[in-house]
Amino acid sequence: MQTVILCGGKGTRMREETEFRPKPLVEIGEKPMIWHIMKIYSHYGFNDFILCVGYKGYMIKQYFMEMFWRNNDFTLNLSKAASIRYHTQGDENWKITIVDTGQETLTGGRLKKVQKYIDGDTFLFTYGDGLSDLNLNRLFAFHNAKGKLATLTGVHPISPFGVMDVKNDEVTAFREKPVLEDMINGGFMVLDKKVFDYIPDADCSFEQEPLRSLAADNELCVYRHDGFWTAVDTFKDIERVGELWNSGKCPWKSWD
Repeated sequence: MQTVILCGGKGTRMREETEFRPKPLVEIGEKPMIWHIMKIYSHYGFNDFILCVGYKGYMIKQYFMEMFWRNNDFTLNLSKAASIRYHTQGDENWKITIVDTGQETLTGGRLKKVQKYIDGDTFLFTYGDGLSDLNLNRLFAFHNAKGKLATLTGVHPISPFGVMDVKNDEVTAFREKPVLEDMINGGFMVLDKKVFDYIPDADCSFEQEPLRSLAADNELCVYRHDGFWTAVDTFKDIERVGELWNSGKCPWKSWD
């Protein structure tokens, strides 16, 4: 089954990094964020990817074109009969289709532009800036059991601010960045190909008209995930997940 990943945004809230490279190539440890996301999917056997690139998309193309020699030791012979001999075989079993979906295109427009590359009736869909310990096999089984056109993963975000408990106008306690009770779309989705009927030809945000129309038609369900999830939107987020990776305590690392 194919996995579509949105990789085209400008990442303006991470300007310290994205001024020089696209957001999916910002590194966590020594690997770009897109590699971490693809490893999550690959762990569950999903190895066929479609990347919707835009801003500095040529750099994402270049990364994957160079990925094999970047990840292996080799000897390069520059004589007239030029040759290269690899000493290691560290490689990913991935098929990657990279599609330029435009510099300014919104999320719905980017998805619409890769419709012709979708082979099956069902596919996975996510953003290029989310990490989770979500069990993708359970997500897919849930989607099949519900029989709807689209399944979102619902997560409880952590408040970016500390909050106060107040009683009778008096502060009784402080809670540092608590987990909120409300759920948001965590970005790990399973979609039926009929979802494309809900995306207009005009550019749009997938999170607006398409999802609202699916909900109105009772074709949208939510898989609840109470485990680890984080969006990586800012430079502070990169520092935080980088510290988790370097400490060896990174919940999204489901692979060996």
